[in-house]
Amino acid sequence: MKLKKIIVAIIGILLGLLFISPFYIILTNSFKTKKELFLDTLGLPHKLDFANYIKAWKELNFIKVFLNSTIITVVSIILIIIFASMAAWMIQRTNNKIANIILYVFIAAMLIPFQSVMLPLIRLMGKLNMLNIPGIIFMYVGFGSSLSIFLYHGFIKSIPRSLDEAATIDGCNSIKTFIYVIFPILKPISITVAVLNIVWIWNDYLLPSLTINEEATHTIPLRIFYFFGQYTKQWHLALAGLTISIIPVIIFYFFAQKHIIESVTAGSIKS
Repeated sequence: MKLKKIIVAIIGILLGLLFISPFYIILTNSFKTKKELFLDTLGLPHKLDFANYIKAWKELNFIKVFLNSTIITVVSIILIIIFASMAAWMIQRTNNKIANIILYVFIAAMLIPFQSVMLPLIRLMGKLNMLNIPGIIFMYVGFGSSLSIFLYHGFIKSIPRSLDEAATIDGCNSIKTFIYVIFPILKPISITVAVLNIVWIWNDYLLPSLTINEEATHTIPLRIFYFFGQYTKQWHLALAGLTISIIPVIIFYFFAQKHIIESVTAGSIKS
């Protein structure tokens, strides 16, 4: 039994080192000069020089692109949480053949790769004059809704219908029942949905590269791409920029971790 625990512990440590290695490479190389980076990629920097961070901050015009990324991400997440939770609640509470078909359509939509609809979607959005920040938010809401509705639907199953009935008896209509009774209970799963969507929206490069053409509305991934030119690649600046860009997501995840664990625990107990 002792030997088994030791083996499991060793495997866990090795997996932990494997998962953390990309962060180690990004962080250590962000302090190196370009020459030092190519000479010793895995080694520690000779000194903690923040020159890369200062230069990357200026060249990225970080405050501007940070605000663009924040606006797109925050508005998209708020809309996804509102519409996905409402849709999942109605689908679960209706619980007839039509509602089940709608749920299966959302689940099936999760299997469709973005690349297969990319060109016709961009062509359509161009005709509607929506190749801008409102347009990309609209598309993010569409692409993020399927998984979010699926997660909300599973969580809402654990909420007794008696709460809805009690709210109706007290004079609440459907909107008030959802806002004052159901939505507060969805806080743990809403945090989980927010984290899952923040990670891919914040780091997404492909969709913004297709829809955002004006430099003033560039997101962080788009701007970091400019460190990679045709004849030169400024890895040291790009890694410094990446380190800066992932800090907000890590901070959010740190504060949201408690609620994520609560949602996972609640789902495992009630299912």
